[in-house]
Amino acid sequence: MIYPNDHWPAHVHVIGQGNSAIFNLNCPAGPLILRVNFGFSDHQLPDIQAKLLDHITELCRAWEEIHG
Repeated sequence: MIYPNDHWPAHVHVIGQGNSAIFNLNCPAGPLILRVNFGFSDHQLPDIQAKLLDHITELCRAWEEIHG
Protein backbone atom coordinates (compact mmCIF):
# COMPACT_ATOMS: atom_id res chain seq x y z
CA MET A 1 0.00 0.00 0.00
CA ILE A 2 1.15 3.52 -0.80
CA TYR A 3 -0.58 6.13 1.31
CA PRO A 4 -1.40 9.41 -0.45
CA ASN A 5 -0.48 11.56 2.56
CA ASP A 6 2.82 9.77 3.26
CA HIS A 7 6.38 11.11 3.24
CA TRP A 8 9.65 10.52 1.43
CA PRO A 9 11.63 8.37 0.79
CA ALA A 10 9.51 6.32 -1.61
CA HIS A 11 8.27 3.24 0.22
CA VAL A 12 5.44 0.74 0.49
CA HIS A 13 3.56 -0.66 3.45
CA VAL A 14 2.94 -4.40 3.40
CA ILE A 15 0.05 -5.48 5.61
CA GLY A 16 -1.31 -8.96 6.15
CA GLN A 17 -2.15 -11.61 8.71
CA GLY A 18 -2.03 -9.01 11.48
CA ASN A 19 1.55 -8.04 10.54
CA SER A 20 3.06 -5.06 8.76
CA ALA A 21 6.36 -4.04 7.22
CA ILE A 22 7.72 -1.03 5.37
CA PHE A 23 10.13 -1.36 2.46
CA ASN A 24 12.01 1.58 0.95
CA LEU A 25 11.78 1.31 -2.83
CA ASN A 26 14.99 3.09 -3.90
CA CYS A 27 13.40 3.93 -7.24
CA PRO A 28 13.64 3.33 -10.06
CA ALA A 29 15.04 -0.21 -9.74
CA GLY A 30 15.76 -0.96 -6.09
CA PRO A 31 17.29 -2.48 -4.16
CA LEU A 32 14.39 -2.77 -1.75
CA ILE A 33 15.41 -2.17 1.83
CA LEU A 34 13.38 -3.34 4.81
CA ARG A 35 12.88 -0.31 7.02
CA VAL A 36 10.69 -1.81 9.74
CA ASN A 37 8.95 -5.10 10.42
CA PHE A 38 6.15 -5.77 12.86
CA GLY A 39 5.40 -9.48 13.00
CA PHE A 40 6.42 -11.04 9.69
CA SER A 41 8.76 -13.98 10.23
CA ASP A 42 12.30 -14.13 8.88
CA HIS A 43 10.97 -16.84 6.57
CA GLN A 44 8.25 -14.58 5.11
CA LEU A 45 10.33 -11.45 4.50
CA PRO A 46 12.44 -12.72 1.55
CA ASP A 47 9.27 -13.90 -0.22
CA ILE A 48 7.59 -10.54 0.32
CA GLN A 49 10.68 -8.70 -0.88
CA ALA A 50 10.91 -10.87 -4.02
CA LYS A 51 7.25 -10.22 -4.87
CA LEU A 52 7.73 -6.49 -4.42
CA LEU A 53 10.84 -6.53 -6.57
CA ASP A 54 8.85 -8.24 -9.34
CA HIS A 55 6.69 -5.09 -9.38
CA ILE A 56 9.30 -2.41 -8.58
CA THR A 57 8.66 -0.47 -11.80
CA GLU A 58 4.92 -0.32 -11.15
CA LEU A 59 5.41 0.59 -7.49
CA CYS A 60 7.82 3.40 -8.34
CA ARG A 61 5.48 4.69 -11.02
CA ALA A 62 2.58 4.67 -8.53
CA TRP A 63 4.66 6.51 -5.92
CA GLU A 64 5.59 9.14 -8.52
CA GLU A 65 1.96 9.57 -9.61
CA ILE A 66 0.81 10.02 -6.02
CA HIS A 67 3.68 12.09 -4.62
CA GLY A 68 5.29 13.71 -7.65
